[in-house]
Amino acid sequence: MKMFNIFDKKINVLQHDISFKHINKLAFPALVAGVAEPLLSTTDLAIVGNIEHNATESIAAIGIVGAFLSMLIWVFGQTRSGISSIVSQYLGANKLEEIKNLPAQAIAIVLGVSAIILGLSYPFAKEIFELYNASGTILDYSVEYYKIRVFGFPFTLFTIAIFGTFRGLQNTYYPMVIALIGTVINIVLDVVLVYGIEGYIPAMYIQGAAYASVIAQIIMALISAVLLLKKTDIPLKFSLPFNTEIPKFIVMVLNLFVRTIALNVALYFGTSYATDYGDAYIAAYTIGFNIWLMGAFMIDGYSSAGNILSGKLLGAKAYKTLVTLGNRLITYGFLFGLLLAVVGFVLYQFIGKVFTKEPEVLEQFYNTFWIILIMQPICSIAFIYDGIFKGMGEMKFLRNVLLLATGLVFVPTLLYFDSLGYKLYAIWIAFFLWMIARGTPLIVKFRRKFLPLAQKM
Repeated sequence: MKMFNIFDKKINVLQHDISFKHINKLAFPALVAGVAEPLLSTTDLAIVGNIEHNATESIAAIGIVGAFLSMLIWVFGQTRSGISSIVSQYLGANKLEEIKNLPAQAIAIVLGVSAIILGLSYPFAKEIFELYNASGTILDYSVEYYKIRVFGFPFTLFTIAIFGTFRGLQNTYYPMVIALIGTVINIVLDVVLVYGIEGYIPAMYIQGAAYASVIAQIIMALISAVLLLKKTDIPLKFSLPFNTEIPKFIVMVLNLFVRTIALNVALYFGTSYATDYGDAYIAAYTIGFNIWLMGAFMIDGYSSAGNILSGKLLGAKAYKTLVTLGNRLITYGFLFGLLLAVVGFVLYQFIGKVFTKEPEVLEQFYNTFWIILIMQPICSIAFIYDGIFKGMGEMKFLRNVLLLATGLVFVPTLLYFDSLGYKLYAIWIAFFLWMIARGTPLIVKFRRKFLPLAQKM
């Protein structure tokens, strides 16, 4: 029996289940899938960082391109949150049949936009990465790496949109399976294509890492399509007229689009300043940023659970249970972030040497890695409440919070500490305060809005 029908029949049984077991049943697969996503880039770093030819420059190039691609994916990949929010709310209201054609329409829209972005960015790759202060060998490698990696962009957005559909249906298992398969393929191909196989495949270095990622992204997209068609009643065939929720979906995505631009202003400043400090600094920053990103995606397991359950509970108007969910996820998130920090401190020296053996790079990495670790509990709470608000469709508020946090906290903090010569310390202190400014308003808004509603029930 298809999953779509299963959920339709069991909706009343699972409507208010926010037990530790059920939350983790959703969170654990999402956590695994979340780790797998940044692992595509982190694998490139770890393998390329240990080549004998221009390792530091290669790491820097992957970091710069990764920052730009992350910007594109985060901006246009917001379809996942939009689709998940709408599908989960209709699931909670037991009206899934009304939005069956929405995912295919959303995917068609985002793929059209991705084709335009690819066509516009490809011929101007050099100019784009010059904006990140890349020059010389690093600029050459950045352009070379990007002109291969960018062809995986549409496939990534396709996969992300299908992940959003599965999440809306309260299923994080299939996205986990897809992500794991893609990660394993990427790692194997990285080793083969970067280092080569003597007598059979020449070592391709940074180009090999790019090809490995693109192939993995294509395979993930194909598997996503097959599973959605085989395991649900959601079609992938585009049809007209547009679903009545498409305007709401577009508004959600546009709000998240603006929000993500604000997010990427922070990422751009971080990458640009680190590049300007020198090769060792941008390489160290790239390693630290990818570890931070991996931590964020690990925390995304609980963020996804919040996203999935909050939309469903809001659709069912179960406000008391929604407040309880928010309280529990704060505790789970803080403890999980604390665990990440402890593990990081225990493996402090080992982690750096996984990515590079360059002494100058390791020195700069070790000098600031502790800041990334102590911010993990704060990041956990902020990311979880991001997920809750996305699940409830509160994209406008999320947009406003991030605009203010970036403009009034991150940028001024970075400029101030940079003026004092703090270099990488300036960047990571700015990110730390930025996360506090992102998370605090979400908690306050959530409690002010839903505590009175819960007390009336």
